[in-house]
Amino acid sequence: MERIYLKTTTIYVLAGLGLLCCCFGGLGVIPAGIAFYMAHTKLKEVTLNPENYDNVKGMSDAKTVTMIILIICALNFIYTVYTVSTTDWDVLIEQTQEIMNENRYED
Repeated sequence: MERIYLKTTTIYVLAGLGLLCCCFGGLGVIPAGIAFYMAHTKLKEVTLNPENYDNVKGMSDAKTVTMIILIICALNFIYTVYTVSTTDWDVLIEQTQEIMNENRYED
């Protein structure tokens, strides 16, 4: 029987995208969550027939990296939700306008 090579490229790309999107209010939870689910599912398949798969260590490493990125994104998302829910909306808009005005005069 031919051994199946586990490809981790898609998982790493989604995890990287999740890390980049983390800066946007923790929205990186979505691609990082998908990557974690994919890695977890593949590793479940491996436990059924471990002798049929290659690169199990690589997939395990990809799952670990994805889990770390998912935790970072989740913490950022929770912080964003907390900030928006506890701060007056007018104050948030005013702070955003001040930051935009500062950046306009720096250029």
